[in-house]
Amino acid sequence: MGNTSSERAAIGHGEKAQRRDSRGTKEGERPKILMDSPEDADIFHSDDIKAPLGKEEFLEWQQDLEVDEKAPMLDRPTVFRWTGECKEVYLSGSFNNWANKIPLIRSQNTFVAIVDLPEGEHQYKFYVDGQWTHDPAEPVVTSQMGTVNNIIQVKKTDFEVFDALMVDSQKCSDVSDLSSSPPGPYHQEAYVPKQEEKFKSPPILPPHLLQVILNKDTGISCDPALLPEPNHVMLNHLYALSIKDGVMVLSATHRESTDKFRCSGGPSVTVGTLNHLDEKIKAN
Repeated sequence: MGNTSSERAAIGHGEKAQRRDSRGTKEGERPKILMDSPEDADIFHSDDIKAPLGKEEFLEWQQDLEVDEKAPMLDRPTVFRWTGECKEVYLSGSFNNWANKIPLIRSQNTFVAIVDLPEGEHQYKFYVDGQWTHDPAEPVVTSQMGTVNNIIQVKKTDFEVFDALMVDSQKCSDVSDLSSSPPGPYHQEAYVPKQEEKFKSPPILPPHLLQVILNKDTGISCDPALLPEPNHVMLNHLYALSIKDGVMVLSATHRESTDKFRCSGGPSVTVGTLNHLDEKIKAN
């Protein structure tokens, strides 16, 4: 009906031996690759196993991805300068395969040209008044043909400051595009004050200007020819008495020195003259 104990032991021993023989190690340990015979080597080169090939394809795909993610090299504005007494100066170099001459702009005794060059090493030479020459003040290199040319190294690090300034200017321009004004239509119309905004009566006189020293009663002990010392807030103000018999009396108080004040009474002004002055002031 079933296996005996000896049969089960034999079967179990056979399974353990089979696991040891197939894996080459105990259960739970990482298998070791054994290549003691040519047959073992052929196993790893069979067409059925694609792991190494898949790994190579993955590495190639990763390299292509990294190349695609790299930003393209930008042309950097490079300044070329020639100083000396001459009429015309041109520039040519390896950056344009020596195919054409780039004219330099004259500024007094200096000729300048700005050329956008890719990053790297470039050779160049000047064409001055019909003669090819190099600038001895700049680095030079001798070609295989024995020609002496100037050489320049365009590096990305030389333009990091300009790149940072460009990023900052772009951020500032993005912020400046945002208007701080509220949305909605705008127009130009004269402001017309409402009726409730108009003053129906003149404003109330400040209380400190109610202290008028003109014709003010003084104490018996004081000299009647002298007026009391005015407050500083009363200076440089024009005061007027109540109109009596069609006449208004004006006065003003001003400082003469540190301890002297003068209260001067103006000429009597009739009401008609005062109205004329008021209309003239409004007209102006």
